[in-house]
Amino acid sequence: METTSRLAAQGTVSDSPAPGGQRPLAAAPAGTPARRAVDGYLRALFPWYGLDEAFTGPRWLMQVGAAADGTVQHGAIGHGDEPSIRSEAGGAERERFAAVITVVASPVRGSGDGTGVLDATSVSSAAWLAGSGLLAHTWPAQMDHSLRDDWLEQQTETAFELADDLHGPAWSVLSLPVDGVPTSFHYRESEFGWVLAGSTRAGVHIGAYGRGMSAYGLAFSVVKDLGAYA
Repeated sequence: METTSRLAAQGTVSDSPAPGGQRPLAAAPAGTPARRAVDGYLRALFPWYGLDEAFTGPRWLMQVGAAADGTVQHGAIGHGDEPSIRSEAGGAERERFAAVITVVASPVRGSGDGTGVLDATSVSSAAWLAGSGLLAHTWPAQMDHSLRDDWLEQQTETAFELADDLHGPAWSVLSLPVDGVPTSFHYRESEFGWVLAGSTRAGVHIGAYGRGMSAYGLAFSVVKDLGAYA
């Protein structure tokens, strides 16, 4: 499968100006968590996607993933309630959130620092990141804590295999607007929530996952002001 590394995403730090016409954020004190999070997003050389203006709830930054040379490859931004681990919060069943992942579309290429080769990215990359993102906030309430790592490893491997077979029976097709244009997405539901993935005309793939918020009414657009998420 052409996909990003399965290692956990790592944040990056930069004072670079915002690319793609995104308006710069009001400066947070250097070195603070908020500033470090913002800087990672501002380093990206591709547009970020989120829910369009029809969504009026809270928006928040999550985390970016970067290659070994610091090049930002993907990242996620949240909408709605900030999710807690499902089994550890009494109100988790009532949470309403959607996380939108943007993955830059890239072929196999050498790393910027010359130390290796970076994997190609595809719609499967977005599906994998969305599936693993949903699992990070979910595990069965009846499960003993000592078994969680084994469960998470098993479910994560399943999510990887499903992302590698987007035309398989686990997925259906869902059409949603992207920048106002109807766009086909691969979509699946589970007891933990839903996951979808598709591509845009802007040279990026979109993945998304959520719980308590229907995917059928969502629409995506380029984030013009990251300040709305800070």
